[in-house]
Formats: sequence, C-alpha cells, structure tokens
Amino acid sequence: MTQLSPARKPAAGATAEPAAKPANKESTKSLYGGTSSRRITVRDIAAAKERGEKWPMLTAYDAMTASVFDESGIPVLLVGDSMGNCHLGYESTVPVTMDEITILSAAVVRGTKRALVVADLPFGAYQEGPVQALRNATRLVKDAGVGAVKLEGGERSAHQVELLVSSGIPVMAHVGLTPQSVHAYGGYPVQGRGEEAAQQLLRDAKAVQDAGAFSVVLEAVPAELAAEVTRSLHIPTVGIGAGLDCDAQVLVWTDMAGLTAGRVPRFVKQYLQMRELLGGAARAFAEDVVGGAFPAEEHTFH
Repeated sequence: MTQLSPARKPAAGATAEPAAKPANKESTKSLYGGTSSRRITVRDIAAAKERGEKWPMLTAYDAMTASVFDESGIPVLLVGDSMGNCHLGYESTVPVTMDEITILSAAVVRGTKRALVVADLPFGAYQEGPVQALRNATRLVKDAGVGAVKLEGGERSAHQVELLVSSGIPVMAHVGLTPQSVHAYGGYPVQGRGEEAAQQLLRDAKAVQDAGAFSVVLEAVPAELAAEVTRSLHIPTVGIGAGLDCDAQVLVWTDMAGLTAGRVPRFVKQYLQMRELLGGAARAFAEDVVGGAFPAEEHTFH
C-alpha cells in the first residue's frame, strides 16, 4: 500500500496557499445552469419545487437538436407527440405511433448527457387501461432509454399513472387542454373557464398527484387558475399557456425558434426567426450552385 507523505509546513517567511474554495452547492443543485454532469432525475425535479426554483423545458425530436439544448443547460427535454404537427407532417398529434415516438426518443437520448428525457405516450397507447399503458411505457424506457413518460388526462388516467409509478416508471401528467382530444374539443380551446370547469381541473391535477405523478403539465389554462393549482400541489406544474406562476415553462422548440410556418398560439414567444434564416441559407446555396460559385477551389479535391 502506498504511504501518504505528511503535509509539509510552509518555509519560514512563506505564505501558506489559501485553501481551495468549496464548490457552490446551489449551482450544483440547480436544474438550469447547474454544474452536475449526471442525468437530471425526478428527485432533482422535486428538490427544485422545494427550493422555489423555476426551470425550462423544451421539446426535441432528434439527436442534433437535443444536443444543442442539452449543451445550453435545458434540464428537461420532452419528446412530445407534437412531433406529429411540427416534424412528421400530420395535421394533429393523433396519428403519431409508438414506433415513431420510440425511434425519435432513442435519438434524443443518444444526443444528450444531462437532460431528463421524457417521452409522450401517444394517442391509443394507454387509453385501454393500465396494462396497456405499462406495456408501452416499458417499451419507451427499455428500447429508447427515456427517464420518464408523459400521458394526458387527470382523473380518467389516474389508474394508469398509479400502475406505471408503482412499476418504477416516473410519470409526468398533462391536464387542461389535452391535444389528443382535439376531435372531442372541436379545436384547441382554453380549459378551466367557469367555476365547474375550474373545479374539475383542480380535481384532475390532484388525482394525478395522488396517483404518483412527479409533475403535471397545465396547458391553455387561465393564469389565475394555474396559480391556484400550483399552490395546491406539492409536485411541480409545467405551464404552456398557463401564466407566470407555474413552477416550470415548456414550449415546442420549432415554435420557440420561429421555424413553424404561419400563425402560432398566443402563448408562444419566438426567440429566433429560424425559418427566415434557414430559407436564406438555402437560397444563397442555390444561387452559388446556379452561378457556378460553389464548389470553389477550397471545396475541391485534386
């Protein structure tokens, strides 16, 4: 066994080196901007609620985009069935399949090192009951490697949430406007307006919390109601069109980056005009090809 050398005293007249400063514990714990390189877990999410820390979540559907968000410190990435609208060319989230979610979730997991990756259970993957939900959620955990799954519905989905959580699969719930119900809603209306609707939304949020969900998305909910729900729960709320008082906020990344064509929902803030930038780059490339400027000598082998 190697013998450790005794600590040497500084020579006479010499100044002892200052002791190393301890790492900032808060920066290690923080979800956004944290220094830990390990995967974010649902325990970290719970601790953030206790600290009163707000955190961001974005959707992701491929390894390259996910790696950018991961490197930017986004702590939670959602492989949402929103891929139907913004990635796969469907008119809604309804046609998205388990195969599609699984393939793209695996890509996002491969593209990340720190973010907690949450995958949606698509329409038809859990409505039959808890056993169906467990079978499909297990596939996402085993085959794609995600750290949690998300499903829509409050009281109506509580039994599914309970079985998944008791089986070791963390669940993010989703209440308020649930896009998989677009045909029942006849569109995407704000939910929870009026006393009866507000009380139902509160019951839905508490039902998934009691079933074991580690967080709950509140979509298209009046800000005052979302604030009340957030105060009433011990699990974090993730707002999308639900005001400032939620514990976290999520956006579909193509909306956030200005890649989505046409009108975007009122709750979207565009931080970039990516569609315009990408289109400009494509046109510049095309003009260089047509004009004979590309490939130039520096792009050519001899």
